[in-house]
Amino acid sequence: MGKMAKLKNGRLRRKDGVWDPLKDSSTDKKRAEGVPKTPQSASPAYRLAYADDDFLCREELRPIRLQLELLKTEMALTESGIKSTVVMFGGARIPAPGASAWAARNDTQRAHLEAASVYYAEARKFARLCSEQAAKTAYQEYLVVTGGGPGVMEAGNRGAADAGAPSIGLNIVLPHEQAPNPYVTPEFSFNFHYFAIRKMHFMLRAKAITVFPGGFGTLDEMFEALTLIQTGRMAPIPLILFGAEFWHRIINFEALADFGTIAPDDVNLLKFVETADEAWKIISDFYELTA
Repeated sequence: MGKMAKLKNGRLRRKDGVWDPLKDSSTDKKRAEGVPKTPQSASPAYRLAYADDDFLCREELRPIRLQLELLKTEMALTESGIKSTVVMFGGARIPAPGASAWAARNDTQRAHLEAASVYYAEARKFARLCSEQAAKTAYQEYLVVTGGGPGVMEAGNRGAADAGAPSIGLNIVLPHEQAPNPYVTPEFSFNFHYFAIRKMHFMLRAKAITVFPGGFGTLDEMFEALTLIQTGRMAPIPLILFGAEFWHRIINFEALADFGTIAPDDVNLLKFVETADEAWKIISDFYELTA
């Protein structure tokens, strides 16, 4: 139910101008909390169902929790007028230039990760380019969206902040690594339990998807998007991979085509770039954006 405003005659009206004579749920929640404490009112059975965390977390309520995770973010972005995004996937362990590779366990890993800091720098610049375009649309189009965590995700939100633009972070509850970075716009800093709903939100407004070097999570996100485009379940939008050497070393896309498990043209769904400028040119050409 929308926000309510009380009128002089005692009736209630939503701020969108729709009359509604019923009391809103928030009011009744406060009333229920204010009743005298007795054995009856203190019983879990007395809690309003929608205010009962123990009830909402029951296994049988999973379908409701899935709906809530879909609705909360969708409603917030819609009410803010956000129409499209540019998605930035990438590794949480890639450090900023000059920062230590905190996730490295040996010298070889440290060398790889610190060399990969170039992708942090390019991600930050790319997000700034997206945000400069977003500014031309009053921040309704081409907003940067990341996973909200450290590494490349932080670089994306940081680049948007460099341009004075809002950006979105779609966090998820994990045992480590995935706390929100300080550059996500607070009102667009969301948290998820379900990977599936989180990934759906990445795709719902995407005008382009960029993928920087990363681990299993980045691969999962990339292949989900690639599969949706390949199967026609999603519009053909730019799907851009930063770092051709990394990706061709990790995945032999051509071998899949040679073996016959994908069509030869499926390889062309991917574009490989090294710099933010190259990536933005692909997007601006695709949508015929003016300078």
